[in-house]
Amino acid sequence: MRKTATTLALAAASALVLAGCSGGDAATPGTGGTGGDAPYEVATSVDLTGSPTYDAIKTADKVTIGVKEDQPNLGYLDAATGERSGFDIEIARWIAASLGYGEDKIEFVAIPSANREAAIVNGDIDYYVGTYSITDDRKELVDFAGPYFVTGQGLLVLADNTDITSEADLAGKTVCSATGSTPIQNIKDNYTDTDTEEFETYSQCVDAMKDGQVDAVTTDEAILIGYAAQDPDNLKVVGEPFSEERYGVGLPLGDDALRGFINDLFTEGGDTWSAIYDSTLGESGTTVDQPEVDAY
Repeated sequence: MRKTATTLALAAASALVLAGCSGGDAATPGTGGTGGDAPYEVATSVDLTGSPTYDAIKTADKVTIGVKEDQPNLGYLDAATGERSGFDIEIARWIAASLGYGEDKIEFVAIPSANREAAIVNGDIDYYVGTYSITDDRKELVDFAGPYFVTGQGLLVLADNTDITSEADLAGKTVCSATGSTPIQNIKDNYTDTDTEEFETYSQCVDAMKDGQVDAVTTDEAILIGYAAQDPDNLKVVGEPFSEERYGVGLPLGDDALRGFINDLFTEGGDTWSAIYDSTLGESGTTVDQPEVDAY
């Protein structure tokens, strides 16, 4: 099983992705494997006692999962076909299948970054899988299984932008990110000479940059690579990652049974994790190691 991802490995992987962005295949969001092509099966006998979330799932006879739907290769909804795809979506489906619920028993709900904790705390969703960085502040409100992926904060600019080559060039610039995200807070806390703009979604930030309203978009580099791969003639990722973001599955606080179940799934399912990665983010040609679970 592939283990611990490093920022250095991701930086190298990002370079490989960007080198391949001009190809037509790279511009298509990864579809992953669903149905008969999925690298996992729906469990037929699940014994998970002590989890109020699992009890609620059984009562509802469905799994309600919070996701993103505007992040190519991670969490993406094709408006024309209604098909969801990407690495996070497949991780969410894998968890559901391990709990005994197939695609016909999953309800996906798009939740903006700023509303994730509220959706979990209020019981609107059973769990959240959507580039959700594990932080100490968030662990006061929700629990996390994982991490299942590690990336770092990066910068997306227009392809003809020569003024911004790294975070060292942000003074006097306007940078956009999603409200409630850790990347926008990092800019506010540590780059005080940089102006910020916030929207509910990263795609709104990308549109604002194309319209000349902001100079750069910042979030996790894995997300930015997806946008650059989708529109390589107009967008590019610059610099190296300047933070570490550890993606976790957001869960109701105190549901240790479900957190342990998902952590065991990740720990024992290295081959499945690899197959999911290879069919989504890995379609760009990158190789990234699976991180070790933090069973706090």
